Amino acid sequence: MSSNSFYDRDIVSIKDFTKDDLEFIFDATDKVSKLRPAERSELGKGRTLGYIFYEPSTRTRMSFEAAMASLGGSSIGISDLKSSSVEKGESLADTIRIIDLYSDVIVLRHPLDGSSRFAAELSQNPIINAGSGSEEHPTQALLDLYTILKEKKKIDGLSIAIVGDLKYGRTVYSLLYALTNYDVDLHLVSPPSLAVRKESIYEVQGKLRIKEHSELADGVLSDADVIYVTRIQRERFPDLQEYEKVRGTYTIDENTLAKAKPDVAVMHPLPRVDEISQNIDHTKNAIYFKQASYGKELRAALLALMLNESLPG
Repeated sequence: MSSNSFYDRDIVSIKDFTKDDLEFIFDATDKVSKLRPAERSELGKGRTLGYIFYEPSTRTRMSFEAAMASLGGSSIGISDLKSSSVEKGESLADTIRIIDLYSDVIVLRHPLDGSSRFAAELSQNPIINAGSGSEEHPTQALLDLYTILKEKKKIDGLSIAIVGDLKYGRTVYSLLYALTNYDVDLHLVSPPSLAVRKESIYEVQGKLRIKEHSELADGVLSDADVIYVTRIQRERFPDLQEYEKVRGTYTIDENTLAKAKPDVAVMHPLPRVDEISQNIDHTKNAIYFKQASYGKELRAALLALMLNESLPG
């Protein structure tokens, strides 16, 4: 049995993680994914995951539910606000207090920055931030790094291009913060109006080698080991006319891959709209569905660590 520092711990920001923490979670993911079903199902037996999604979700919510079920636990929660007391005006604070009574761990997605940290201060049980406004999505960053590690066999020494909505994409910020633990070259590619928020990444200045681009140029493509694509998020634009100006700026397709390294890995946190052509889904480069699959395994390991003082093995 091995002890862990994630027992009963809130997962609010990837900035709270050291490189040792990240590697510990990745090792735990490998171990939990290899457990026999009977052994794995003991890790969450009799435990309940509570989820509250104030914003739509497919992969994050369902992967947490599937992860908890694989550990022998159950899930309850709110995915449709219209069917909950939130529709009647119940505050976030009261909703957290109530679901805290019925759960052993809570997964929260909320449109306001700071919402998960606020919830963590109220809840007796640990909180997992599943997206707080335009701030962070820490478990997405964890599964992104784990995907890169599994598919490229390393993270240090890679060149990574992050393409699309870098202003509003919370997955981008969590990934940037997490990558400060590694030796990587970063190309940030976005329309000027969607460039990364400087005030949000001042902490990474000097820790990462970053080049910013407004075009997905041949030089970026020929250098990248990983192309991490993000959706331009219509729902976060205060002015839809501004969204229409940048919609469809970049599309990863067969022509793109022809200019890239033969083994470049194309990733996406999903959902996608038109930024990745379905024509490349069948290629060895397209690993975004694998990425979603790794998400279930990593979240299962994370839940197991949070619910148990130690894991088998």
